[in-house]
Amino acid sequence: MAARALWKGQLRLSLVSIPVELYSATKSSARIRFRQIHEPSGKPVRYEKTVPGVGPVDSDDIMKGFEYEKDKYLLIDPEDVDEIKMETKKTLELVQFVDACEIPPIYFDKPYYLLPTDELAEDAYRVVRDALRKTRMIGIGQVTMRGKEYLVAVKPCGDGLLLETLHYADELRDADPMFSGIEEDETDDDLLEVATSLIERKSAPFEASKYKDHYTAALKDLIARKTRSKKTRRVETDGDDDSRSEDGGNVIDLMSALKKSLEGEKKSTSRASGGKSSSGGKSKAKGGSSASGTRKKKSA
Repeated sequence: MAARALWKGQLRLSLVSIPVELYSATKSSARIRFRQIHEPSGKPVRYEKTVPGVGPVDSDDIMKGFEYEKDKYLLIDPEDVDEIKMETKKTLELVQFVDACEIPPIYFDKPYYLLPTDELAEDAYRVVRDALRKTRMIGIGQVTMRGKEYLVAVKPCGDGLLLETLHYADELRDADPMFSGIEEDETDDDLLEVATSLIERKSAPFEASKYKDHYTAALKDLIARKTRSKKTRRVETDGDDDSRSEDGGNVIDLMSALKKSLEGEKKSTSRASGGKSSSGGKSKAKGGSSASGTRKKKSA
């Protein structure tokens, strides 16, 4: 089954906007999943939304409740939440660049592949990828998907770009209280030497393919044996598949946009340092132009 884009929009670097799509870099199909089945009837167990004293309720009658005090809720219509205007719903702007080593590993959450939407976007996409490679930097930005705005890091990965969601600072627990019970006594030199030698002896380049999920393998073996057995009960169920996607945007004349972006940064720096801009005219650039125009002019 072909992968489905989880988000479609524009990757923006100053005036350069590149239509991109986001795909999960992990496979949920690699893990064994079970569904609860009612043994006497052989039918799947379903979960209904119910209210005590009322019973099952219609989805249209359900609202979002925010607990502003103990057992007191502010009712908010889900449509009001959906109508919140966020630029990051359609645009991922790289607003800062940092060295990869500056971000502690604890902040990284989940990886995604960031791809150009079509061939017209590839030129600009490659420029951003190669610029990140050359500078050895990671781009930082924010993107809204699945009802949440994520802090993300964009970095080169193979021939493309990898996007990793990051935890916000207030989502992480302070480590100091967690480790406060561990004493700071000096480690015995002999024990430290033995442990160090063991680590050095087992040091080697990381190869993910060497490690296997033994529990999943055991589950597959169990399922295979149960499948071969005629004593295993079998039932048939109906499944639903809900696939939704969003449309992306456009791109630009790449070199022109990059130069204008750089000129804008220089002017901002000059003003901040008290210098005067040599240009008296106002910039005519508004928002992002389209990098796809580069190829369109070539083919004209």
